[in-house]
Amino acid sequence: MNKSIKGKCFCESVTFSFALPILFCVHCHCNYCRHAQGSAFVTWVGVDEAKFSYKTGENLVTWYKSTEESGRGFCSRCGSTMFYKSSLAPGEIHIARPYIDSSLELKPNAHVFYDQHVNWIAIHDDLQKLDSDNKDLSTYSVIPKKNLF
Repeated sequence: MNKSIKGKCFCESVTFSFALPILFCVHCHCNYCRHAQGSAFVTWVGVDEAKFSYKTGENLVTWYKSTEESGRGFCSRCGSTMFYKSSLAPGEIHIARPYIDSSLELKPNAHVFYDQHVNWIAIHDDLQKLDSDNKDLSTYSVIPKKNLF
C-alpha cells in the first residue's frame, strides 16, 4: 500500500495529499520561480498528478498563468504559492517543499537552472548544478536564460 503524504497552505485552508513515490526533488533557481516565490530559489517536489488530490479548499486555489505553457497555484486566502503545473511536464504537479508536512524518501538532489542563481547567496553543497542548457532540462527550454528584470 502506498503511503499518503499530506500538506497544507500557511492558513491551512487548502489541504492536499499525494501517494509516494515522488518523481523528483530539486532546488530551482530560474527567474520565474524566484520571483513567484520571493526567494533565492524554490525547492520543488514533483508528484504524479494522478496520485494527488485536494482534501479541502480546492476552490480557494487560484492559478496564475506565468508563461504560455505554465501556471502557478496559490491560496487566495493567505497567498501561499504552493503549486506549479506545465504542459512541458504533462501528468505532473510540482509542490513547493515547505507546504508538505512530513519527511520524504527523497531529498533534493540537484540545483536546476543554476546559471540563473542570484549572486547574493553562496551554495556550498555537493549537489549537481545544472544550467539552463543542460540536456536534462530540455523540456523546460522556454525558460529564458537571462534575468527577466
